[in-house]
Amino acid sequence: MRIEEIRRVLVVGAGTMGRQISLLCAMHGYDAALYVRRPHMLDTTIGKVRALALEWMGEGRLTQSESSAALSRITTTSNPGEAAAEVDLLSESVAEDPRIKARVFAQFDRLCPPRTIFTTNTSTLVPSQYAKATGRPAQFCAFHFHQPVLVANVVDIMPHPGTSEETITLLHDFARRIGQIPVFIKKENKGYIFNAMFNAFLRVALILAASKVASVEDIDRAWMGVTKMPIGPFGMIDIVGVDLTYEIAKRQTKWVFFMPQARGILNFLKTYVDQGRLGIKTGKGFYTYPNPAFQQPGFLEGEPFLARGPSS
Repeated sequence: MRIEEIRRVLVVGAGTMGRQISLLCAMHGYDAALYVRRPHMLDTTIGKVRALALEWMGEGRLTQSESSAALSRITTTSNPGEAAAEVDLLSESVAEDPRIKARVFAQFDRLCPPRTIFTTNTSTLVPSQYAKATGRPAQFCAFHFHQPVLVANVVDIMPHPGTSEETITLLHDFARRIGQIPVFIKKENKGYIFNAMFNAFLRVALILAASKVASVEDIDRAWMGVTKMPIGPFGMIDIVGVDLTYEIAKRQTKWVFFMPQARGILNFLKTYVDQGRLGIKTGKGFYTYPNPAFQQPGFLEGEPFLARGPSS
C-alpha cells in the first residue's frame, strides 16, 4: 500500500488517547471511525470528541471551519463490522493487557480488509507479545502517540522482528502526514525512548513523595523552578492518569525485588486511586482541575516554610 492509498483510519478504543487520535487524523483530512465497545457510551463519546475540538479551537489549533470539517469526518459506532469496513489503517488504544489486545486484533483481523495496516498504541508492552494474534504480523507495528498529541507531537515507530520494511516506511510517511515527528526504535524496548526516560524520572519523584522526603507540591516546585518547565512530575502523572501509573507500577514486579521503596510507591498511589483521585479525567488527582495550583501565580513561591512541618 502507498501512503496515498490511506484514506480511512479505524481507532479502536475511545478513551483519552483514542479520541485525540481520531480527531488528529480527521483534522488532517482522513476519514476516522471511532469504535466504542459499549453502545450506551456512544453519545458520551461523541460529546467528548466535540469538547476536545472546542478545546483545540480555544488553544488556536483549529479554526471553526476546520473543526466542523474534522468532526464531519469522524463516525462513531459500536458495530465492529461497520467500524472495519473499508479501513486502511487501524490504531489500537485499548487496555494495557496483552491478552485483551490479542483478542481485539484477532477480532478485527476477521473483519478488516487484507490490505489494512494494524498498529498498537501501547506504551508499556512490545508488539511481538501479540503480533501472531493480528493474523497479519508483517503489517503490524507499534505506533505510539504521546499525550497530548498536538503538543507532544512525537510518534514512536517500533517494529517487531516480523514487521515488513514496507509497513515501517508507510507508517513513517503517515506520521508526517498527521503532523507528528516519527522516531524509529531499532529493537523492541518497553517504554520506547521518551517513556523509558520518563518512567525513571517519575519513579524517583514517587520515591521522594512516598518516603515523605518532600511534599508533592515541593517536588514539583523543585523540578519547575530549576528546569523552567511549566509542569512537574505529579502534574504529569495527573495527565497520564494516577490509575494507569498505579497499574504500570504493579506490573513492573522487578521493583519489588530490586527497589526497597517499591511497596511504598504502590501504597502511596493506591491511596489516591481508592479515593477516585485519578487525575485530570476525574477532575482531581494530585491537583484539582481545571485550574490546578501549579498553574496559579505564586505557586513557585510556595507556602510559608515553617507551616509545612517535617512530615507534610
